[in-house]
Amino acid sequence: MAGLAPGGHAPVITMTTMGISALIIGTLIDPVAGLIPLFGMGCLMTAVFFGYFWRDPDRPVPRTIGVLVSPADGHAMFLRRERAVSRRPSQTELDSGQIEHDAVTGDWYPEPLSDPLSFATEQRFEPVPKGEEHDTDVWRLAVFMSPLDVHVNRAPAAGVVERIEHRTGKGLRRGPFRPAYTKESEHNERVRSVHVLENGHRIELMQISGALARTVLPYVFDGDAVRRGQRIGMIRLGSRVDLRVPADAYTSSIITAEDAQEEYPKGMHVMAGNSVVFRLRMEEDE
Repeated sequence: MAGLAPGGHAPVITMTTMGISALIIGTLIDPVAGLIPLFGMGCLMTAVFFGYFWRDPDRPVPRTIGVLVSPADGHAMFLRRERAVSRRPSQTELDSGQIEHDAVTGDWYPEPLSDPLSFATEQRFEPVPKGEEHDTDVWRLAVFMSPLDVHVNRAPAAGVVERIEHRTGKGLRRGPFRPAYTKESEHNERVRSVHVLENGHRIELMQISGALARTVLPYVFDGDAVRRGQRIGMIRLGSRVDLRVPADAYTSSIITAEDAQEEYPKGMHVMAGNSVVFRLRMEEDE
């Protein structure tokens, strides 16, 4: 149902009540030379901002078979073909001496999982050079959410949430919080989840915090069934959501900021639960 996202009602009602009360008091008794009505107007303007920030409109969800819809509102930053090159190490692997150390992202074992979208552990991905494609590659779509976009995230397709986890930077209880439009933001504090779709495919969602957006609030948890377009969480004050899907199973025609097209200098604007971002690859496309 359209309205406000969870957490939005209290601040809107509080600021509205304070604003109306201040205007009434300021009209009847104003011993502070007009400052009380001014304070009331400020409260009402803040209430309008909070209402806009926490808005959660209904969306018509496409019923076309084999499509994935955008998990977030915003502009498409990039669409890249990637391949897993390493994974988080086990304790045994940590002791093996084969660990790759990174000051920003931590420790990695230089061997990926057999399933690039398995939830067994987090993996590190790198872009695939043209001409070196492989059937284990994934597509990664990054959507940048500005403070003006709707902040509620939605499920790209029907399925089950296999696992969900909260991750921070190396050795940090919170953070880091780099600007979401930078490449390094993919290692910000984040919520990572893997969904198993009805057709058996796995997809990975990464809800990433930013310099201002420091709260990721999931609505779903391990084992929850979701519908296409269902609300699954919220990132407060913008930031970024990444979606990874099997490259051998899906194709996309989304224009991103990296494509540098004059018509879409910031990339196409997509809407969560409504804009189709991937289609199931048909045999004739292969």
